[in-house]
Amino acid sequence: MSVLNLAVRFLCEIAAIVALVWWGWPIYGILAAIGVVLVWWAFIGPKSRQRLPDPYRIVLELVIFALATAGLYEVGQMALAVVFGAAALVSALLVRVWPEPVA
Repeated sequence: MSVLNLAVRFLCEIAAIVALVWWGWPIYGILAAIGVVLVWWAFIGPKSRQRLPDPYRIVLELVIFALATAGLYEVGQMALAVVFGAAALVSALLVRVWPEPVA
């Protein structure tokens, strides 16, 4: 079950980047996506050197997912925003039950 959650989590990470690009296309979206990738790489990812401990990490994750959800809502994709927001929230919480491999 943890492998399935890790797959969903990865898809949520990619979907968050896509949602932010879609929201702010072209300039703001690309900048937002680059920002999210850098923050995730530096502070959230399992192989990051400065990985934040919980509860700081989950708060940062949820802020990123909330911004992506708001972005989907702003481009008129309410149903997609609800589905994405729910999947991202559940996945972020389940990662605490079934931890991801850390380097």
